Amino acid sequence: MHPLPPLLHNQPQLIAGEVRRLAAELAASYDSVAIGYADCGTYGALDSVCAELGLARLPGLHCYDVFAGPSRVEQLFDDQPGTYVLTDFLVRSFARTVVQELGLDRYPDLRDTYFGHYTRVVWLAQQPDAELHALAQDAAARIGLPLTVVETGDGRLESALADLVSG
Repeated sequence: MHPLPPLLHNQPQLIAGEVRRLAAELAASYDSVAIGYADCGTYGALDSVCAELGLARLPGLHCYDVFAGPSRVEQLFDDQPGTYVLTDFLVRSFARTVVQELGLDRYPDLRDTYFGHYTRVVWLAQQPDAELHALAQDAAARIGLPLTVVETGDGRLESALADLVSG
């Protein structure tokens, strides 16, 4: 496994190019390469890279589909369109990937500009424990929204990765 920087998710227009670069680099050393990303906000650019290089990627529009399933995620947004979604990774890294990257640590008055139209935070909990739950509560509180916990486990991710590598 060769990860790309997680902050690429804050600039999804860069994901396809970085995937192309790393996949080309890895092709020289491996018999096969697979992409452990869903579309992740690339609006099809990642699919174009995968088609160009003959690679497969994880299914779905985003990792939320991989963890919870597309119909469940769609239902969450249908039930409450102003839903902000967290994964375990985002819960752990919220202070860095959201607060710091959006400048909320320096300009807390931007909170309502960024999150004023959201109505809740949903944590898709893959491996929930007391520490992560406290961090999820803190993340929701930092943006002034109630927290809903939806336990997903890792089963869908494991299955998607197995399908991806068995090709």
